[in-house]
Amino acid sequence: MTAEPQPQSASQRLERAVGVVLRAGVTLSTVCLAVGAVWALAAGESGGARVLLQIGIVVLLTTPVARVVVSIAQYVSESDWPFATLTTIVLVELLASAVAALLFNKKL
Repeated sequence: MTAEPQPQSASQRLERAVGVVLRAGVTLSTVCLAVGAVWALAAGESGGARVLLQIGIVVLLTTPVARVVVSIAQYVSESDWPFATLTTIVLVELLASAVAALLFNKKL
């Protein structure tokens, strides 16, 4: 006899979704950075390599933001309003800090 799989709890579904997002973000970032680095080393100063390196860094930096968005979606789907509200506040703070960094850093 085979045991029937148990339904996943809400926290298990959230952990699985967050894990997928984090793995995908880190994998995509790693691929972009590795290909960009090899291309830059092989071709010297290359515009394509620079773009890949920048994409890799942006993907790596936005991966935690994607994690927060996935968490909000999961909490809302479960009608867990306190956690949805707190996680939305975290997202707003993350976005506000990114905007502030872009606006107030004159070197960019």
